[in-house]
Amino acid sequence: MKTKMRLDKMLGNLGYGTRSVLKGLVRQGAVTVNGNPVKDPGMQIDPHADEVVLEGERIVYRDTVYVMLHKPAGFVSATEDRRERTVLELLPEDLAVFSPFPVGRLDKDTEGLLLLTNDGKLSHDLLSPRKHVPKTYQALVAGRVGSDDIATFATGVTLDDGYVTLPAELRVLDDSATESRGDSAPGDPEEAVAPAERAIFTAEAARARLDTVPALQANRTSLQEAVAAGEPLNWVEVTIGEGKYHQVKRMFESVGKKVLYLRRQSMGPLPLDESLKAGEWRELTEEELERLRNYKKAGERS
Repeated sequence: MKTKMRLDKMLGNLGYGTRSVLKGLVRQGAVTVNGNPVKDPGMQIDPHADEVVLEGERIVYRDTVYVMLHKPAGFVSATEDRRERTVLELLPEDLAVFSPFPVGRLDKDTEGLLLLTNDGKLSHDLLSPRKHVPKTYQALVAGRVGSDDIATFATGVTLDDGYVTLPAELRVLDDSATESRGDSAPGDPEEAVAPAERAIFTAEAARARLDTVPALQANRTSLQEAVAAGEPLNWVEVTIGEGKYHQVKRMFESVGKKVLYLRRQSMGPLPLDESLKAGEWRELTEEELERLRNYKKAGERS
């Protein structure tokens, strides 16, 4: 296994400058290797064993990154796009230099957990159709969600193209989203929904937040029509084990409902960090990364 690389390439891979800039810094004596000043930018080093210091800063080498992003609406899950803003534009240059890519996709108007990494093996393991890694979403749905829908999801939903999905778990978090918020009563959304969700949960709040929640703006007309028609708005949670195109939205459409807001809450053993606001990110902890690497679908035998 090759462990050696050029000094200037190692520094360049970490985003410390272009090859020409780094060559100049090395030749000016700004870099030491194992305590010794060096003048040759092409010097072969072991980036994991040799101590490299640039202008007094000890350089810690790494070649992979793992980033949890709370994807906001309005960005596409791609590394580049000529017309749309991509999720990579939300990362700083010192992470973008590693060329991370999204693990799976979230629709442009969908928010929530998105993992970005340049670890191809981990990405493959999480996305492989054979693994059936569960992904959990929360959604604001127009139309009453009942026991029949839960049963249909549990056996598999027939989509518009005839494909029958794998069984999915559907849970109604509250079914009184359009009721008045005047007096407290059993089943009040206040009791069932976390404070962070209430701002978009009721019909009244949804209308008030149309101009401030991009993910709701994408379905402005549908939301207004649902509210005007007195249609129930349900806050639900659904867990699927595959990732077909627009799958969650198409599953609800197949049972006569419409998704007005969608957010991914978790992927396998990795939940969205609720302290991250839409558009914010952080690198995974070692514990989270270890859980992902060791993850196996519940019930799967080694």
